[in-house]
Amino acid sequence: MEQPADQGNKERVLAYYTGFGEREWSRLDREPLEFTVNMHYLKQYLPAAGHVLDNGAGPGKYAMALAAEGYELTLTDLTPALVELAEAKAEELKLTERFTGGFHVCNACELAPLADNSYDAALLMGPLYHLQHAEDRAMAVRELHRVVKPEGIVFVAFRSRVNQVMNALLNPEHWKPLHRLDAIEAFAADGIFDHADEGRYTGAYFYELEAIRPFMEAHGFETLELIGSTNMGAILGADHWRYWSEQGEETYQQLVQLLIRMARESSVLGMSSHLLYIGRRV
Repeated sequence: MEQPADQGNKERVLAYYTGFGEREWSRLDREPLEFTVNMHYLKQYLPAAGHVLDNGAGPGKYAMALAAEGYELTLTDLTPALVELAEAKAEELKLTERFTGGFHVCNACELAPLADNSYDAALLMGPLYHLQHAEDRAMAVRELHRVVKPEGIVFVAFRSRVNQVMNALLNPEHWKPLHRLDAIEAFAADGIFDHADEGRYTGAYFYELEAIRPFMEAHGFETLELIGSTNMGAILGADHWRYWSEQGEETYQQLVQLLIRMARESSVLGMSSHLLYIGRRV
């Protein structure tokens, strides 16, 4: 089997997520829009029942939600500490029996423990953020194609390059070395981001919006939809969310439903921090 190209980046990413631990589990509670929008579209496209692979699951936030809905699950992640945390969360939530495929420490580029044509659907909600070499990204998507059944549905998350340029311009000191315009120009050209400060989000790759569909289709998937998981919500700060929440629960939920609908709006896809590709294996 082919081997991933960038061992050094793998080590940086492992160190980051090993240290992140419980914070990675709670991230989608602190920033709930991404999870809420993604779950809406997962429920829309998933089969009514079946075996789902959560590949690169981290501590398993999506896997636990799907297990609670009655799906069978297999969970994989590169980081041993996060796989251990996922097992603990499944036990805590009394969902262990739904993980019929088990918990595996795996690189998304080489899913050796998983058999061909095994899953009715699969999630790849993080690994492509951290594969800086094109051949590694291709390997991960080929492995996804291999393990999903024909006609199986896949959900693949991407980070938006345009959104990250916007983040750097708005908060340059937070995204060093993107606190310099020459570095922002270089990033806009290649999508590679390595944080200048130790212990920060790093070893990342951000995608050009127009490249996502062709990339997935070239590796055997039919595009069903591309949505912006955070879409216009990506530019709402704490004060904005506070304003709408103070209008009452009904108004707040109306805002969330608006953003769920706006997730499909092609004109604002690029501003979304996270993008969700929904496809079918052909």
